[in-house]
Amino acid sequence: MSVLEHEAQRLSQMEHEIRQIKEQIENVGNATDLGSYDEELAKLETNNMKLKHRLSILNKAIEKERGNSSTSNKLNSITEMISITEHLYDLFESAIKSAYPDLTNPPVIITPVSANTPKFGDYQCNSAMPIAQLLKTKGLKSNPREVAQNIMNHLGHSVLVSKSEIAGAGFINVFLEKSYGVMAINELLRNEITPPSCKKQRVLVDFSSPNIAKQMHVGHLRSTIIGESICRLLEFLGHDVIRVNHVGDWGTQFGMLIAHLEDRFPNFTNEVPPISDLQEFYKESKKRFDEDEDFKKRAYSSVVKLQSGEKNSKKAWTLICDVSRKEFQKIYDALDVTIKEFGESFYQSRMESIVKFLEKEGYLEEDEGRKIMWGNPETRDGIPLTIIKSDGGFTYDTSDMAAIKYRLEEEKADWIIYVTDSGQSTHFKIIFECAERAKILDYKKHRVDHVGFGVVLGEDGKKFKTRSGETVKLSDLLNEGLKRSLDKLIEKERDKVLTPEELKAAQESVAYGCIKYADLSHNRINEYVFSFDKMLEDRGNTAVYLLYAFTRIRSIARNCGEDFTNLKKIMETESISVEHEKEWKLVKTLLKFPDVISKITKDLFLHHLCEYVFEISTTFTEFYDVCYCIEKNKEGKIIKVNRSRILLCEATALVLGKCFDILGLKPVAKI
Repeated sequence: MSVLEHEAQRLSQMEHEIRQIKEQIENVGNATDLGSYDEELAKLETNNMKLKHRLSILNKAIEKERGNSSTSNKLNSITEMISITEHLYDLFESAIKSAYPDLTNPPVIITPVSANTPKFGDYQCNSAMPIAQLLKTKGLKSNPREVAQNIMNHLGHSVLVSKSEIAGAGFINVFLEKSYGVMAINELLRNEITPPSCKKQRVLVDFSSPNIAKQMHVGHLRSTIIGESICRLLEFLGHDVIRVNHVGDWGTQFGMLIAHLEDRFPNFTNEVPPISDLQEFYKESKKRFDEDEDFKKRAYSSVVKLQSGEKNSKKAWTLICDVSRKEFQKIYDALDVTIKEFGESFYQSRMESIVKFLEKEGYLEEDEGRKIMWGNPETRDGIPLTIIKSDGGFTYDTSDMAAIKYRLEEEKADWIIYVTDSGQSTHFKIIFECAERAKILDYKKHRVDHVGFGVVLGEDGKKFKTRSGETVKLSDLLNEGLKRSLDKLIEKERDKVLTPEELKAAQESVAYGCIKYADLSHNRINEYVFSFDKMLEDRGNTAVYLLYAFTRIRSIARNCGEDFTNLKKIMETESISVEHEKEWKLVKTLLKFPDVISKITKDLFLHHLCEYVFEISTTFTEFYDVCYCIEKNKEGKIIKVNRSRILLCEATALVLGKCFDILGLKPVAKI
């Protein structure tokens, strides 16, 4: 029996043992506390997925070793793009554990190598140095090169790897197998893009969250754009995604709005009041609230009536909310955002329930008339949640505790993502701590993330505001984007070659695309400067450059004189071949797609995807500059078409198109 066959047999036996253990855990019964068993089961499921993946690769490697199949069929088991980093991690993890069985959790470090330094391979395993340090602490002398060699001696075969070699002080350079790359791109052309495999979950994403009776402003822009892209990414992976708009539609401010509405439009119960500018309406009511004591008393009285369900107060509240919703929807339609409203009012009855629950379980403490809850009552680090104010009212803390309980227990979410500014990171840290303490949140079953982001700055480096010092309205910002993108297109004389419909589509594609991409291309933790001039540049890592590049790539097949519209049918008789180094470089860049997607699911930083699409575009330019796709004579007549390269152009467009879809960019046929 060969080494590969022995390894496959061992993995198959491990998989069988895992199935047996899972069955034992599942049969423990309801009478036992299953907390520890659930944790063990989750670990086993993860290990089982890895084993199946590794086993599949090994089985096909055995076929290759035996020579039982022709060259064209050797790699049939792995026909799609997979995460190469994760695959190499599993491969080297197995080798390191075999080489050093006495080390507990030895480091497995896999990093991609810059495409501009091909002599160092495509990926590196950089585990030798830290392992040598670990051995040193145990009194075992070994230099990194010796460690690297020992790892190499135990490294199994992989159909994704053409060769591995030791370089420098102990780096292991890994070179990808070209035949795998060719096969994966051919499969991509046959069946388009398939998502990397992952455990499917029910994911609730809380984003955007404007306040009723206030205009959406630039502060809501980041939450809306980031949240939408996260949802698109997770939906692509096959997760069951719930998009939630936690709007501010309850609270004291509605008392003053209702009272002001009753004064301004006393016939509001019979006729819809003509409130065209709700922001101005809010300012008027706030001014009266601050200056008129009688009005303030009436406002508080209106809150009580609203909370008790009084008919006219509820009617006024509904009218105000509807006006706001219509304005919000205009923004969401422009940005192509889908979201379902679950405002603070939705949780009113659940806030009462969460208070009773927390009191009954003894989690609340009296504090100067308030009722508070600590995440850790022993250390009392940070600040506690205020669950009930001294006047008996509820707070945002109460609402968020009610919401997380509802989402985990009633919506059955496995994973909750909150997309808000970084200033709320402490708040959500405490919410998660308190939810865990109350046994609402169980990290063995659930994942929660706060996706924080920095503020948007003006070109003066200060917080982005209008000249009068007011917050920039999001509607004004989008309108300005439309105006500037049209100006840019006219400057390039695109209005002379595009139809009015094509020009409008290009205008919207550029305007909304540049705003979204400028946001997503920055590390979300950092502040960024909002500059239309920079956004609309057609060079560098901008939406305009990428949209132009994509349109050009799609036009190559369209202008080659042959029909490439039905790729699935074409691939029945055609395939790509990779001979030129720039072709291979482009293929390797496209193969990174699952790696990038997998990375984002771990850290939820979308700038990785922006960096990737820019890398694809620049790598494609290198390829296109030296590898002809269409050859023409002096008269401009097509005399030769390289079908393989045209197909590689189409594969590039497919990957870019999927990335654009996740980022919310809408490319157009002509620009």
